[in-house]
Formats: sequence, C-alpha cells, structure tokens
Amino acid sequence: QVRLVESGGGLVQAGDSLRLACAASGRTDSNYAMGWFRQALGKEREFVARITWGGGSTYYADSLKGRFTISRDTAKNTLYLQMNSLKPEDTAVYYCTAAARWRPGVTSNPNWYDYWGQGTQVTVSS
Repeated sequence: QVRLVESGGGLVQAGDSLRLACAASGRTDSNYAMGWFRQALGKEREFVARITWGGGSTYYADSLKGRFTISRDTAKNTLYLQMNSLKPEDTAVYYCTAAARWRPGVTSNPNWYDYWGQGTQVTVSS
C-alpha cells in the first residue's frame, strides 16, 4: 500500500505561482510512476501531468505545457507540481496519484493509477 498526502494548495490571484507537494509513504519503492490530476466543481477529473519515478520521464496535458512542471525527489519520496501564471480556470481540487507498475494503456486515464491522495484545493481569483 502507498499513502499519498498533498499539500500546498490555497487561494491565489491570477498570474501567481504555486507549488504543490505530495508526500508518499508505504511501499513507495515499487512505484512506477506518479502524477497529478485535477477536478473542478461539476466537472470530470482531468489529467495534468505524470512522471516516471525511476527515470523521471514526464508527460503533460497539452493545454498545460509550459505553465506547469512536474518533478520528484526520490530521496524524500515527494512529488511536486510547480504551477505558474495561474488562471481562474485552474481552480480545482488537485489530486496526487501513483501507479504501482507499468501496464498497457493511457497514462492520462485515471484508471491507470492505483493510489490516490485526498486532494488539495487550489483557488485562483481573477
């Protein structure tokens, strides 16, 4: 089992930056990849980015490339999401997720992942 705890959310103004963190504990040595999703009120969960835990290979939602950066610190078992030039439409609950192993499929699909954090709220005011 892997436990994920997000932090760093809050209320910011449009144009500001924010960095989210996700602390992983438990059997993290078996993690293949970790990622971020977000869910705005009344909308479906949306893929943001993912990173392979060992090699650090990254993949982003096209609409967020250039503004969001995913990274990890393997020594601290912590995943990060740096968000720049925030917009009101970035307002959502942001979830950290982990995949215990590689499997066929699309990594932007939430069903590809095994573990989820409780989420952290990000609100961007205009």
